Amino acid sequence: MQNNIEDENSAVMAVVRQLAELMIARDTVAMNKILDKNYTLTHMTGYVQPKAEWFDEVARESMKYYSAKEVNHTIKVNGNTAEVLTQDLVDARIWGSRHTWRLQQKMKLEKRNGAWIILSSVASTF
Repeated sequence: MQNNIEDENSAVMAVVRQLAELMIARDTVAMNKILDKNYTLTHMTGYVQPKAEWFDEVARESMKYYSAKEVNHTIKVNGNTAEVLTQDLVDARIWGSRHTWRLQQKMKLEKRNGAWIILSSVASTF
């Protein structure tokens, strides 16, 4: 039982960390495979951005991610759903302003056909 919980936690975090790597690589094709078709990113400003619009920002580099250093995370897995709270130091240029952001993200995930898919992310600072 304990190994199964640890395996699920590891699988969930692997997808979350993969997203960070793909954001830096600007690989929206691969990002699309781990994000739900109705994925939304809620920014610190409260703006809820649809996936297609966010992908466009990443591709045009009006949102450019340089690095992400994980500081902390918590995971709650309940069957085929999960919530992850991450805290990272993210070096990014967002709409012309480059900064190392103390980014906290609350992500919701769902396991489908054996794979974890990210449904949404709500960003804030920590």
